[in-house]
Amino acid sequence: MEKFEVHILGCGSALPTTRHFASSQVINFREKLFMIDCGEGTQMQMRQSKLKFSRLNHIFISHLHGDHCFGLIGLISTFGLLKRTATLYIHAPSELQKILQPQLDFFCKEISYKIIFQAVDTYKQQIIYEDRSLIVHTIPLKHRIPCCGYIFEEKQSPNHLIKEKIDFYHIPIYEFNKIKSGSNYIDPQGNIVLNNELTRPALPARKYAYCSDTIYQPNIVKQINGVDTLYHEATFSSSDEARAKETFHTTALQAGVLAQKAKVKKLILGHFSARYEDESILLNEAKQVFNNTFLAKENLCFKV
Repeated sequence: MEKFEVHILGCGSALPTTRHFASSQVINFREKLFMIDCGEGTQMQMRQSKLKFSRLNHIFISHLHGDHCFGLIGLISTFGLLKRTATLYIHAPSELQKILQPQLDFFCKEISYKIIFQAVDTYKQQIIYEDRSLIVHTIPLKHRIPCCGYIFEEKQSPNHLIKEKIDFYHIPIYEFNKIKSGSNYIDPQGNIVLNNELTRPALPARKYAYCSDTIYQPNIVKQINGVDTLYHEATFSSSDEARAKETFHTTALQAGVLAQKAKVKKLILGHFSARYEDESILLNEAKQVFNNTFLAKENLCFKV
């Protein structure tokens, strides 16, 4: 099975603590790296996680609160020191370029690579990245400022050929792609060999959903339905639900309810408030309704 991993670089919220770094994580999909959010200290955490800077070409920012983007200028500057040449794409709300450009003009005048900002409309569900094996969709969220999450969806692989059958029927190479795509094979005498005799199904495509800062939003259930792994903010416990509502955040119990309603396979909680020294209270709360729940932690790696 091809690699599809989530590396947690930071899972704290806005107030710094000695327990957590600010929000950031890296998706390793088939050895291509995609970053989601870039709080302070992100580049140090990449080093700690032994992730290669040279394989990171796309950064996705959920919203423009500092704990999700203050690490960008440092990371960009370091790439310049390393004489990077590959273009860096930053997908983010459009205001980010206005905020970051003066810093780039001052600190990074002579960087050796291009930075391309691609504006994200946080109010719409849309595809913002696609290659031969991966699609990235936005998840509209509701926070105090424009904010969205992201779904990383593996494209379904074609069926696998059964070598013994291919050899038995002496099927030529130029027919392979058609058979993988579901076609039957017609031999030179006009006999039909059914596709299900020649192939076996590929493994189901995998999905990872990242839900950043947001008030509890049941309307995202349809979009995240059935994902293999869901990362959802769980800033507060239910005892602080009023505070969660006031600040447009979610409780751990509410994150568990979303996971249960969406029938996801695994839930990871993150974006922990500094007030909780023991985050097991958040884990236990979510587990009341969704047992397959885990706490994010710096330098942990979750397989999707």
